[in-house]
Amino acid sequence: QVQLVESGGGLVQAGETLRLSCIVSGLTFGTYAMGWFRQVPGKEREFVAGISWSGGTTNYADSVKGRFTISRDNAKNTVYLQLNSLKPEDTAVYYCAAHRGGRAVTIRSAYDYWGQGTQVQVTV
Repeated sequence: QVQLVESGGGLVQAGETLRLSCIVSGLTFGTYAMGWFRQVPGKEREFVAGISWSGGTTNYADSVKGRFTISRDNAKNTVYLQLNSLKPEDTAVYYCAAHRGGRAVTIRSAYDYWGQGTQVQVTV
């Protein structure tokens, strides 16, 4: 059974930082690309960041480029998202996802497995 479990969300003020983690089990983690998405009520889930199976390639949404960093530790079956300089518009539920293809991709439908999400709320 594949499981993706996110943690690290919370309530912070604008300008502060958070580090999200996603622990994965039930699949060969080192062969999957990973991604982070976010969603606010009434809107579609949007791509935030992606990382290839090896960690050698990353990509980001323009709205988070330079502020967020995705990384992975294949020995720990974990993917991270460092959120710096947070803004109120970053408030959302953040989801991690696994893509069987191994390449970092931005398309939501390309991902095969999803976590349950962790809430990030940023106040002014």
